[in-house]
Amino acid sequence: MKICTMSNPTRMSVAVCKHMFMLKPLAPLFHRAPFANVSRIRGTPPKRNFTHSHTSCVLAEPLTKTIQLDGVRKIVMCNQKTRNALSLQMMEDLISNITFNQDDPGLRCIVLYGEGKVFSAGHNLKELTTKDGVEYHNQVFATCTKLMLGIMQCPVPVIAVVQGLAAAAGCQLVATCDIAICTENSTFSTPGANFGIFCSTPGIAVCRAVPRKTAAQMLFTGIPLTASEALQAGLVSKVVSQENLDDEVQRILDAITNKSRSVLELGKKFLYEQMEMDIKTAY
Repeated sequence: MKICTMSNPTRMSVAVCKHMFMLKPLAPLFHRAPFANVSRIRGTPPKRNFTHSHTSCVLAEPLTKTIQLDGVRKIVMCNQKTRNALSLQMMEDLISNITFNQDDPGLRCIVLYGEGKVFSAGHNLKELTTKDGVEYHNQVFATCTKLMLGIMQCPVPVIAVVQGLAAAAGCQLVATCDIAICTENSTFSTPGANFGIFCSTPGIAVCRAVPRKTAAQMLFTGIPLTASEALQAGLVSKVVSQENLDDEVQRILDAITNKSRSVLELGKKFLYEQMEMDIKTAY
């Protein structure tokens, strides 16, 4: 049994700041499994933000927390102050956490959570103002594209677990994941037009997950889908009560981890490649 954390600062960062920084312990990924043999993943961790002054250096709060146990990597977006906004740094952290050591045969599945009542509210609109310029905006959207394609190209299934709101690029993230499980109180929306920014990139994933008229209604009106509507439209795989969420996630994880990784890796590659083909070429 092995647990790996990937959001702690590097030794150099600790030395520079002269502070010891520890992640708060996460609740066990599986409430039935004890924790043992904790070890750090050795590699390049996500970059951390620093705030400097003349006399001190303060390490910013981590945007994600990650643990790995029995082949399942759990990634938690934990920036509730911004409602887990997909800022440039958040997306870079997610990319690092998803792609890290993903060819390890011991990795069988990745599960993505949002801490608090919001899975993700989408892009951080403060990063999309005119003061940052077009070049920076292009970097934000290029990183978003890299994240979404990285999920599709990941060799193991990626599961989104939603317990609340998933809006704009947050809804795009759910639509991109291979499997999505949500609670009955969850909602899904692409409200960009309400704020003068059409949800173009979220629409790419949403239009490939739900029927065209459902996607058009979401994109043109900004009216959210309820959990049951999202299930009916195919945006999520399963809707459960809050009290049954952990059991349902565990049931799906058991079904995945009991199968051959190489078979599922080949199957996932097949799934996405053939979807872009005409039926004759796919056969």
